[in-house]
Amino acid sequence: QVQLVESGGGLVQAGESLRLSCAASVSIFSFYTMGWYRQAPGKQRELVVTIMHGGGTDYADSVKGRFTISRDVAKSTVTLQLNSLKPEDTAVYYCNMISIAGNAYWGQGTQVTVSS
Repeated sequence: QVQLVESGGGLVQAGESLRLSCAASVSIFSFYTMGWYRQAPGKQRELVVTIMHGGGTDYADSVKGRFTISRDVAKSTVTLQLNSLKPEDTAVYYCNMISIAGNAYWGQGTQVTVSS
């Protein structure tokens, strides 16, 4: 059973930074894609960023230049650095990983709240 555990959310003011981490219970080397999604109240879950097995990344336009995804295979973690946060970044952030076999796994979510 694959488990993903997020950490690092919180309440910050606009312009500040946060770092989110997602720890997997298995080696992340076995995953085809890893990434982060977010869901704001009353809105659909949306893609924030993904990182492919080969290292390629795909960022949502709204976060380009402000958010950075990275991975540590040895620690089986994927990290999202959030800089220059805006109130519209407020959401529950979810870690997502898709295995090479095509199975999708989600974390429980971590709340990010940005005050103006």
